[in-house]
Amino acid sequence: MEKNYNLSKSRYCNGLQCPKMLWLDEYKSEEKSDVNNDSVLDNGTEVGIIAKDLFENRIDIEFNSDLQKMIDDTKNALNNKNIVVTEASFNYENNFCSVDILVKNDSDFLVYEVKSSTEVKDIYIEDLTYQVYILKSLGYHVKSANIVYINGGYTRCGELNLKELFKIKNLTKVVNDKLSLVKDNINSICTILKEKEEPTIDLDMHCVTPYECPFFKYCTRGLPKNNVFKLRGMANSKKFSLYKSNIYSYEELLKANINEKYKQQIEFELFNKEDYIDKDEIKKFLDTLSYPLYFLDFETFQQAIPKYDGIKPYMQIPFQYSLHYIKSKNSKLEHKEFLAVANVDPRRHLAESLVKDIPKDVCTLAYNMSFEKTVIKNLAYLYPDLADHLMNIHDNIKDLMLPFYHRNYYTRSMFGSYSIKYVLPALFPSDDALNYHNLDLIHNGSEAMNAYANLGDLSEEEQIKVRNNLLKYCELDTFAMVKIWQKLQEQVETINN
Repeated sequence: MEKNYNLSKSRYCNGLQCPKMLWLDEYKSEEKSDVNNDSVLDNGTEVGIIAKDLFENRIDIEFNSDLQKMIDDTKNALNNKNIVVTEASFNYENNFCSVDILVKNDSDFLVYEVKSSTEVKDIYIEDLTYQVYILKSLGYHVKSANIVYINGGYTRCGELNLKELFKIKNLTKVVNDKLSLVKDNINSICTILKEKEEPTIDLDMHCVTPYECPFFKYCTRGLPKNNVFKLRGMANSKKFSLYKSNIYSYEELLKANINEKYKQQIEFELFNKEDYIDKDEIKKFLDTLSYPLYFLDFETFQQAIPKYDGIKPYMQIPFQYSLHYIKSKNSKLEHKEFLAVANVDPRRHLAESLVKDIPKDVCTLAYNMSFEKTVIKNLAYLYPDLADHLMNIHDNIKDLMLPFYHRNYYTRSMFGSYSIKYVLPALFPSDDALNYHNLDLIHNGSEAMNAYANLGDLSEEEQIKVRNNLLKYCELDTFAMVKIWQKLQEQVETINN
C-alpha cells in the first residue's frame, strides 16, 4: 500500500516559495491555472535521461506509484560496494526524495541533482539541500553535493560530447551551511498544510519568483478589476512595491509617481478614451517602406540537447516561415511558405528556400524584427555560400511593430501591449478571419514549437493534420501583418482629405 509522504523535493521547494501555494493545491486545486510550458517539461525530462550517461556502471530505479517499492529497490541497489544509482529514493519522517544521480564509493555518497537550465539558481540549491538533509538524517555519509546543468556555450560538432555539454558545480559547503534550516522549514510548511483555514499570506515577489504561481489569479480575485498587475511592461518589483503601499487601483495609480506610458494605458481603459493616432509619425514610418514589399515570419523550436551540428543549447532553430508579398502598389497579394519535414535539421533547406523566395534589395517587413534578424544572421554564419544573400535580406528588414511600440497608434483594447496578439484584435475586433482562437490545434508560437518538435512521433495521417495547421497558423501571422500595414495606410490616406 502506498505510503502518504508529506513532502517531496518539489513540494518542499514550492513550500519555500509560498506555503499557501501548497495549501491551495491540496484543498482548492480547482482554482489552479495552467502555467506550465510543455516544451520546458519535455526538455527537462530529456536532459535528465541524457545526463545519466555521464556515469557508468549504474542501476536505474524505475518509477513506481508505490513509492515504497522505489525505496526498497534503492536499498537493494546500495548493497553493492561501488555503484551509481539513478532516481535513488529515500524516506525520512514521511518526507520523500528521489536523487537524480547517487554515486556510492565505499561508504561515501555523492549527490548529483540534474537541471535543464544553463545556470544554477538559488531554488536548485534548496532542492539539493533537502535531499542531502534526508540522506544525512538516514545516516548516509554525503561527501559532496552537486548540480549538473547545461553549458550554454557548448556548440555541437559531430558526436555529442557530454563532458562539454554539461557543467557540474560542487555546492557541498553551501548545502552544509543550509542544512540546519531544513527541519524547521519542513515543520513550518507542514504546519500550514494541516490548517483547516486558508493561510493568510499576502502578495509579494514570491508570487512570481522563482516560478510563476498557478494560483495568482485566485489570490488577486479581491482586487479591483483594473489593478496594478494588469499594467504591461512594468517590472514585477515595482508592481508589488506599489501594491504594498496600497496603491493598486487605476484611480490610485493615476496619482502615483509612475511612467507616463502606464498612465496612458490607465486613462484609456478607465475613461474609455478614443483611439490615439499620430498620422504624421505613421506616415514617416510608411515612407521608409518600398515595393516590392515582403512580410516575413519565422517559427522556431529549441533543443536543450543539440541534435545537429552548429547548434547551442536552447538556440532558436527555424523550421518554418510564411511570406506574403506585394510586387507593386496595384498588384495582388501573393503568398509563399516553407515547412520542414520532421526529424531532420531544417536549417539548410529553409535557408535555400528563403533566398529563392526573397530577392536581393527588397524591403521586408517583420513584426519585432530583432527575432527574424537574429535567425537570418545565424543562418548566414552557418552557410557562407548563402551569407551574401541572407545578409542582404537581413539588412533590408523593417519593423512593423514600431508605430505601436512608440504608441503612434494606440487603442484602449491594446491594454498597454504592442504585441501583435493584442494589436491585431484591437484593430480588427470583429474579423473572424484574423482571430487566432478560430484556428484548429495551433493558436500561438508555443503550440507551434511543441507541435513541430513532436511531429516525428506521430502517424503519417496525424503528421499531415498537424502540418496543415502549422501552415495555417504561420500564414495568419504574415496575413495579419499585411492587414495591419493596410490599416496604417488607411490612416495616412486621410491626412489630406
